[in-house]
Amino acid sequence: MTRPRLPGRRTALAALLCAVTAATLTSCATERQDRPGVVVTTDILGDITREIAGDEAEVTVLMPTGTDPHSFGVSAPQAARLEQADLVVHNGLGLEENVQHHVRAAQDDGVPVLAVAPAVDPIDHRGGDGAGQPDPHFWTDPQRVRTAVTLIADRIAADVEGVDPGRVRDNAARYGRDIDQLGSEMRTAFGALPAERRRLVTDHHVFGYLAQRFGFTVVGAVIPGGSTLASPSASDLKSLADAIRAADVPAVFTGAAQPDRLARVLRDETGLGVSVVPLYTESLTGPDGGAPTYLAMMRANTRAITAALTSR
Repeated sequence: MTRPRLPGRRTALAALLCAVTAATLTSCATERQDRPGVVVTTDILGDITREIAGDEAEVTVLMPTGTDPHSFGVSAPQAARLEQADLVVHNGLGLEENVQHHVRAAQDDGVPVLAVAPAVDPIDHRGGDGAGQPDPHFWTDPQRVRTAVTLIADRIAADVEGVDPGRVRDNAARYGRDIDQLGSEMRTAFGALPAERRRLVTDHHVFGYLAQRFGFTVVGAVIPGGSTLASPSASDLKSLADAIRAADVPAVFTGAAQPDRLARVLRDETGLGVSVVPLYTESLTGPDGGAPTYLAMMRANTRAITAALTSR
């Protein structure tokens, strides 16, 4: 079913949005009428959604590249965009901690909303402060992303008035094949690692899905939880340093967009010459960076992980 256009409040919100973004009211209204809009919270999901929507809908991504989704907050114009969307796509499971109430407000106002992570068979965090809580970082498993592609395509086709469902599903099928190829490449690369080398230490618990899919053991995380907003204690760092020594882990992986000070403290604490290796974890980069798309991000991470875990 499609959601009927609502007059009054939505028209006022559209006018406000146009004014704030310095566009003319006439051109903005024309765009709203002629091209449906999908609003996506994170840039990773935004890239995936753009591949699926193609030219059928305008996809607006709220979070800029290089942003920590745990701490990101929306502006007034972005909140207006949410309430004017034909469909809102968000990660869910607490990833966008400061955005959820805006998503709920849009949903209460009649906007169709898709929470992706709860719909792709989520796993629980196995360690740290978040143990037993659902893990939102599903995109590190390309097979779950393959499921997400179908979910997003189905919702765009069903909820976004004015799109061609056949084209949307064709785009999803093409992109799904790209995801399948990515998964095959990752299986080959990680399969060449000896089992005793498939051990991960990260800045926070972000690679649980990758570990499950490709046979890694997560030794621990610098921040003992699934959010970058938590803080480790001195005893947390000492315990993790002991675990690194016992497992002979050669590298600590950190988010490229996050400060790595704590990881370097941990490295110095171990006294084992552990490398601190940046990965693209929760956000993409600009076009000139190393991870401008989801596919590029995962390939770059696969190369960095395999190189670091065979370094000694």
